[in-house]
Amino acid sequence: MPDPSAAVTGISALAIDCADPATLASWWSRLVGGPVEVDSSGDARLLPPQGPPIDFLKVPEAKSVKNRLHLDLGSRDFDLAVRQALALGATPAPDVYAGDAWQVLRDPEGNEFCILRPQS
Repeated sequence: MPDPSAAVTGISALAIDCADPATLASWWSRLVGGPVEVDSSGDARLLPPQGPPIDFLKVPEAKSVKNRLHLDLGSRDFDLAVRQALALGATPAPDVYAGDAWQVLRDPEGNEFCILRPQS
């Protein structure tokens, strides 16, 4: 029997459920860079300069619990990256993690993400 994992070629995109795909994709674009494409149904795709595309898909329900999957963002300057995210409207998430190894934040729709300290 062939290896079933050989049928999967890799991660093609990440998907984030949200209420307003175009607005949230634009917010993420300001944070990580890259153009946003909005399709005829209103869903949006961010093409960041690094990493796979991020699809923002409209769903009727609001976010209600901590994400099971989240984005970890690298940084060259940790403090500046956190300040930039906060200036764009991210909010701290000390209820998720309050240490200093990385910073957990929430985007405008409440999705958690982390900013990591630069790698040594």
